[in-house]
Amino acid sequence: MIIDAVIFDMDGVIIDSEPLHKKLNDELLAEYGVKMGKEEQLSFIGTTSYYEWKTIKRRYNLSNSLEELVKRDRDLYLTNLKKNEDIKPIEGVDELIKFLYSKNLKLAVASSSPINVIEIVIKRLKLEEYFCRLVTGDDVKNSKPAPDIFLRAARLLDVRPEHCIVVEDSKNGVEASKKAGMYCMAFKNLNSGNQELSKADFICNSFCCMLREFKKIVF
Repeated sequence: MIIDAVIFDMDGVIIDSEPLHKKLNDELLAEYGVKMGKEEQLSFIGTTSYYEWKTIKRRYNLSNSLEELVKRDRDLYLTNLKKNEDIKPIEGVDELIKFLYSKNLKLAVASSSPINVIEIVIKRLKLEEYFCRLVTGDDVKNSKPAPDIFLRAARLLDVRPEHCIVVEDSKNGVEASKKAGMYCMAFKNLNSGNQELSKADFICNSFCCMLREFKKIVF
């Protein structure tokens, strides 16, 4: 297998952000009189806020504009993120990133989060020197599980999709990577819920384990 690049999802892979996302979403949904079940919430992990709120607006017949719903969601998360000075990488992921960088592989973040959130997280974690591209779901027409974001990342990295490995934690992300024709390594993050990851090429529950696997295929 020829590997030229590794593309990382961010939420649930680089940072364990899903608990905060869920807490803030619950608060915002309650304001609109919406109580969403656990499985329905889990189905949105990995998707853009536009995709999520467009679906919620339609299902629950909300009168608010999509732009208002997305703005409130994003503003709420960004405010909480800026207040949180204790953002830490998920255990072992920074070591993995540095190892891959040392092997002269091109690295990118491809996240459904908006670019200002991605930039804050990567800068806070002091990882900006390792990633040559940061790609947001706002840059593409279709949200995960469509392959658009990963195909865009490959184009920006100037590598062929089949020469990319994607690191993901969600069903939507795994499906998107496989539709893009990429090899997928899935991290089973318990805070992302019981995600269906069986379509991934490799599944593990720690980045220590994933690093060992990478060392087998990256020379």
